[in-house]
Amino acid sequence: MAVFRPARPPGPLVRLLRRLVDPRFYLKLVMVGALVGLLIVPTLADLVNAAMRPIASAEGACRIIRIVDGDTVTLICPEEGMQSARLLGFDTPEKYAPKCLDEFLAAERASWGLRTLIQKADRLTLTLDGKDQYGRALVRLELDGVDVARLMIRAGHARTYGGGLRGGWC
Repeated sequence: MAVFRPARPPGPLVRLLRRLVDPRFYLKLVMVGALVGLLIVPTLADLVNAAMRPIASAEGACRIIRIVDGDTVTLICPEEGMQSARLLGFDTPEKYAPKCLDEFLAAERASWGLRTLIQKADRLTLTLDGKDQYGRALVRLELDGVDVARLMIRAGHARTYGGGLRGGWC
């Protein structure tokens, strides 16, 4: 007679309990949440804005298909195709090269502030004003007849900018 029998494989309840006490499970959960919150939700919001909000411009019915950060967007226009565009008259924190965590968080708030303003506007008007040193189109965006720079500054997401050196956000 054998004293030791082979162990049975653990049942579903034991596997669930083991998963719940494993810290790697929670790390994966946080990483998935961050991916959804930082990439998927903003992309879906931008696509909804693009589908619902055509922009009147001299180039035809352009659409903002992506908000890069509070003052940079990606446009798609019938004549020009897809292009990166810098909104004129204001500066917001940098999202993709922040100097500190506060700047990154402020950049996220500015991006969502711009998305919200675009979503609430009934009429969007775009005026092209050349290109910058990075090849981006320089554009003036008006929402219901008001310059978006004024709205972003008033909301506290941006500060006045007319070119040259920019101040820090940290």
